[in-house]
Amino acid sequence: MKAVFLDYASIDTGDLDRAVLAAAVEDWEWHDATNPGEILTRIRGADIVVSNKVPLDRETLALAPHLKLICIAATGTDKIDLQAARELGIQVSNVVGYATPAVVQHVFALLLALTTRLVPYCQEVRTGAWQAQGNFCLLNHPIAELAGKTMGIVGYGELGRAVARIAECFGMKVVVAQRPGSAQPQSGRVPLHELLPQVDALSLHIPLADNTRNLIGSAELQMLKQGAFLINTSRGGIVDEQALADSLRSGHLGGAGLDVLGQEPPSSNNPLLAEDIPNLLLTPHTAWASIEARQRLLEEIARNILSFRDGQPRNCVNQVV
Repeated sequence: MKAVFLDYASIDTGDLDRAVLAAAVEDWEWHDATNPGEILTRIRGADIVVSNKVPLDRETLALAPHLKLICIAATGTDKIDLQAARELGIQVSNVVGYATPAVVQHVFALLLALTTRLVPYCQEVRTGAWQAQGNFCLLNHPIAELAGKTMGIVGYGELGRAVARIAECFGMKVVVAQRPGSAQPQSGRVPLHELLPQVDALSLHIPLADNTRNLIGSAELQMLKQGAFLINTSRGGIVDEQALADSLRSGHLGGAGLDVLGQEPPSSNNPLLAEDIPNLLLTPHTAWASIEARQRLLEEIARNILSFRDGQPRNCVNQVV
């Protein structure tokens, strides 16, 4: 079997051991990145394609007659036409759970930085504000405690549950939203419009789909408490970025921590990149990217390949009959 990795540099900067993949397939073709015009040439003769964020649509897949397995080097499946792959007899497998410790750590890094006003206080030391005043401490920025506050979670899969456990360790009450698009009430969960006014911090852990795009818009942000915090480490398109910028500028939200944007990398005119937005922390889609998580990702891709070759495909996201 021949395998092609279309965007290996999106995972490995030279700090991982890819021997586990080499052991799963002998014939590899490695590409750091693949532009749209290069996709078809690179996958046409492949039996296995591994892609993190390179899109594979129906037209492209139909012109790859040897292709039997697509391994998504991530959890999200929105870059692959799953229906077309199923119809063409191409199995698609993703990787789940590999980055849970890293993402949960990042969620609370953002939330703690916002509640402790970590960034502005560090900046005040560097600019000399602490040194210039007479008191032993600065109290220029109000600090909030997590204990006793309420955490709202939208998306209660593995990541949402892990965030809930840590929130409880901080002494927070956890409220879980009903699954977006679900018509039936779910035990222990509340509709989003009822959850939002209750929470002091909202953390998003849902995939991007038609029913979650711009799920958090101007109306939903206004439902949040004055001074609430928003954390998004899932997908950028879930939050209306202009509405979020406006809410932060108005002072209604206490702050936001985002690891994702609707377009990545973002364009220079993204409304959240304006310099006048207060209490906003942006990180470049790195919540998942600990060295341990990325190594686990390679190991899970290798397991997906080996299981497929053994006739027992795992982590299937488009069951091929």
